Amino acid sequence: MNLRRRALALLAALCAVLVVNASPAAAANTAYVFAYFTESPNMNGANYGLHLAVSQDGLNWTPLNQNNPVATPTAGTLGLRDPFILRKQDGTFVILATDLNGTDFSQNSQYLHVWDSTNLTSLTGYRRIRMHTLNTHTWAPTAFWDASRGQYGIVYSANNGTDVFMVNYTTDFRTVTANQVYFSPGFPVLDGDIVVDGSTFYLYYKNLSNGLLYGARSSTGAANSYTTYTSGLRQGNAMEAPLLIKNNAGTGWWLWGDSFSPVNNDYYAWSSPNVGGNSWTVLDQRAYTPPLNAKHGSIAGISAAEYNGLISRWGTPAWTRLKSSNFPDRYVRHADLAGRLDAYPFDPYQDQLWRMAPGLADSTGVSFESVNYPGRYLRHSNYAIRLDINDNTAAFRADATFYRVAGLADSGWSSFRSYNFPDRYLRHSGYLLRVDPISTATDRADATFRLTP
Repeated sequence: MNLRRRALALLAALCAVLVVNASPAAAANTAYVFAYFTESPNMNGANYGLHLAVSQDGLNWTPLNQNNPVATPTAGTLGLRDPFILRKQDGTFVILATDLNGTDFSQNSQYLHVWDSTNLTSLTGYRRIRMHTLNTHTWAPTAFWDASRGQYGIVYSANNGTDVFMVNYTTDFRTVTANQVYFSPGFPVLDGDIVVDGSTFYLYYKNLSNGLLYGARSSTGAANSYTTYTSGLRQGNAMEAPLLIKNNAGTGWWLWGDSFSPVNNDYYAWSSPNVGGNSWTVLDQRAYTPPLNAKHGSIAGISAAEYNGLISRWGTPAWTRLKSSNFPDRYVRHADLAGRLDAYPFDPYQDQLWRMAPGLADSTGVSFESVNYPGRYLRHSNYAIRLDINDNTAAFRADATFYRVAGLADSGWSSFRSYNFPDRYLRHSGYLLRVDPISTATDRADATFRLTP
């Protein structure tokens, strides 16, 4: 009988493995989803609901639902920060988030927001789970599967006299074990992100003593088992919220960081061929474009079917942005009716949003209508670019029409040739936009842009 019971148990375990392998988790991840909330330098873009964006390369992101939230908490503070997406062992998703609405960090919620989702086209089972009874916050959740325990670990920032990471374990994201200290290295820490790669657990975090981001690792993932192995990292003046992601091709890693100084709301990134090698390289901003106004998010791999389902369900933006090739931290915008190139982020952030309409003088060309000043278009006047009201004259229509061509400095980007001055192209000069003849390599770079949502 003992042998029979063992055989049945082995068969049940095998069936469980087959079920997991047949689940959506077994589908190859070929794309990515980004969860975040939004802010902008003057808070014009602040929204504390759950936002989603998608990407096929993991670097350049398309916001969904017009960059509006796809879900908003209905309990607690009625807002969220720091959303985290985890694909569970059964292939479905769980979303966790800080219960905090806005920037009043004195709110000490003991809870996390939670949603379930099959494929992120709908979010169900909204609830809050209580993580502790301490008089402290419950910030920036991350979660991972601990196979040795047969449970998920939920790790979050808290303070028990100093800033530490706490952990609770769960099997259903409804009930959790008692909280315990997970990581307390002898200095205050914030914003942990955990990724399990094979048999190694990687924990990236912010050291509050010096403001730098570090990576630690463990062979077990157990509490207090991590050893820091990287040098400190930072771009900008101040950074938080490290976000570690292995690319879907399995050929390298990215590390993102949320910078809040010198201005709030700027993402930077690094790349590495080996997450365990302490060899992070600053990623050129030409290579990546975060979602508009995104703050402290998380990234998960998704299948092609899930990517297409998200696009179909939530839709893509009705606007575009123009990113400079040789100044990739700058975007085309209008300011005081002048067309110019300014460093992102800025407010009003809507000044950089354009509706690409069929050319007013030739529908095979394009015209750029302002999103926040509808009826006004970019046009040239004495070769300088302005934002003017369409007076429907032939001269205006011609001045506001351009032909999109392969980028003069990078054929994967775009350049825009003037309709009525075909020897001239849209370019920046001293950060002001003009239409000029193009002859040098610098001219070609000045006239090359990336269209990005």
